Amino acid sequence: MTVLVTGGAGYIGGHMALELLDRGENVVVLDNLSTGFGWNVPEAATLVVGDFGDEALLNRVIREHRISAIAHFAAKIVVPDSIADPLGYYLNNTTKSRNLIDQAVKNDVRHFIFSSTAAVYGDAMDHPIGEDEPHLPVSPYGRSKLMVEWMLADAARAHDLNYVILRYFNVAGADPKGRMGQSTRRATHLIKRAVQTALGEHSHMEIFGTDYPTKDGSCIRDYIQVTDLVQAHVQALTYLRDKGESITCNCGYGRGLSVLEVIDVVKRVSGIDFKVVLSGRRAGDPAAIVACSDRIKQVLGWKPQYDNVEEIVVQALNWERRLHNHRMTLEG
Repeated sequence: MTVLVTGGAGYIGGHMALELLDRGENVVVLDNLSTGFGWNVPEAATLVVGDFGDEALLNRVIREHRISAIAHFAAKIVVPDSIADPLGYYLNNTTKSRNLIDQAVKNDVRHFIFSSTAAVYGDAMDHPIGEDEPHLPVSPYGRSKLMVEWMLADAARAHDLNYVILRYFNVAGADPKGRMGQSTRRATHLIKRAVQTALGEHSHMEIFGTDYPTKDGSCIRDYIQVTDLVQAHVQALTYLRDKGESITCNCGYGRGLSVLEVIDVVKRVSGIDFKVVLSGRRAGDPAAIVACSDRIKQVLGWKPQYDNVEEIVVQALNWERRLHNHRMTLEG
């Protein structure tokens, strides 16, 4: 059996490929390398450079490699960009995912794991928020992901296809063994950006919005360590192979931290008091969103191992230093 990992040259998809290989799985990575890196793909995986919306390519890859399961990570993910370019997000995240689901059905791939997002909840009023709460996304990014969830549910009702939808909260950190981390230089993830600022890559850290109805006025998010997240995907695959029914689960720790709290942790762990600039709110940013993770723990047996923000920041710092040395080697 072989698992197809779309977006497997990127941050979360790359960690998934690594974890699957650690478990003895056969892995094919499909990535167009627009934001991912070929060097980020583990040597034991097969890399196919191409677009996950290319139906002819998908058909060939699925047949040639006898794909039995798909873990779909490839997507555009920046909320402000989705507001500026909504049609680009609907094309990439929604239309192309439709093609991927279609080829899965046509080629008898019965197991599908989809990387969704907490952005489907929008500006949630309840905290922590459960999977069955209203879905009112406030950005094209969130809507583009919710549409894929609908397509998967409809396809599963009509065909022999079972899925697990995992709604991520805010992913951070790196492989605890130091083999992989967030490598996109202009990534917008808060901890990544703060760590880069601490190490001098940016002149300052910009905070968007300090007048939200939260404890310190900044946005509150649920930060989940990337290896814990991919463990949830691996357990989802086991669940589907054991004939589990289609299910949607949140992936978060159930604990919220404000942006300003995270900045303080990065300063403390790094020992660097970098400059912070306070700016106005960004469109599409909810005030607070925290996961209720009861379902994933009960149904998939998920048990987080790295639920410690200081440890997550240390991982991010260590990876950023290794990434800097790697770039210097490539440029030298």
